[in-house]
Amino acid sequence: MELSVWAFVFIVATIFVGALMQRIAGMGLGLLGGPVLSLVAGPVAGILIINVLASVNAIMQTISVRENVDWKKFWLIGPVMALGALPGAWVVHNTPSGPLQVLVGGLVLLALLVTSFMPQRMRVDGPQYAVASGVAGGFMNTLAGIAGPAITVYAQASRWPAQTFAATLQPLFFVSGALSLLFKEISGDVSVFATTPVIFWPLCLVAMIVGIFLGTRVSRRVPIVQARKLAVILATTGAAVTMFRGISATFGA
Repeated sequence: MELSVWAFVFIVATIFVGALMQRIAGMGLGLLGGPVLSLVAGPVAGILIINVLASVNAIMQTISVRENVDWKKFWLIGPVMALGALPGAWVVHNTPSGPLQVLVGGLVLLALLVTSFMPQRMRVDGPQYAVASGVAGGFMNTLAGIAGPAITVYAQASRWPAQTFAATLQPLFFVSGALSLLFKEISGDVSVFATTPVIFWPLCLVAMIVGIFLGTRVSRRVPIVQARKLAVILATTGAAVTMFRGISATFGA
């Protein structure tokens, strides 16, 4: 995978913003980075990179919010993500680039639409709904780099408190990212580690650390609701561009 200097800088900047937003709002790196890296690096390599970075970022985020993690919910949702990640990896490696970009952009838009406009009166609870959200999250993360929206639907419907939900998402992001990377590296013919410049990873790591550091400070002043609205706007823009580019590539427009 060859990247221009500007593409390189753009990706690192996106990782910084995504890490910052994730520290403030509980999610952001996959929502922002998935569509952007799909555009810049392609839907396969781009999402593979997001899977790697999201896993590392989730470890650092988990350390900073570990006191608020609901480990009971984590063990209910985390392991079953493998049931969604495996078919997701099959779809990735059996779908052409254009249609795959359409799927990535479309899934992000659909997830944002559902989580933004889901009826507030809707209420469900029970382990079966948590398990279903984990399977859906594993599939969506493997395909598009986004596990958060599927679990957010369950969190909203089950009235999961925002603070513990945002914290518990972090170790779940690590599990979903690690599973997605594992299945795609095993089943595919593209190795993200062999096709990216060595300097890429430490620069992205620095961008994440700085983003988390600044996000920790900003989170004390910015309400989580406003931060999520901004993340949704940015993610919607990136997803729409990705989907339309995929449509153009698919139909030769």
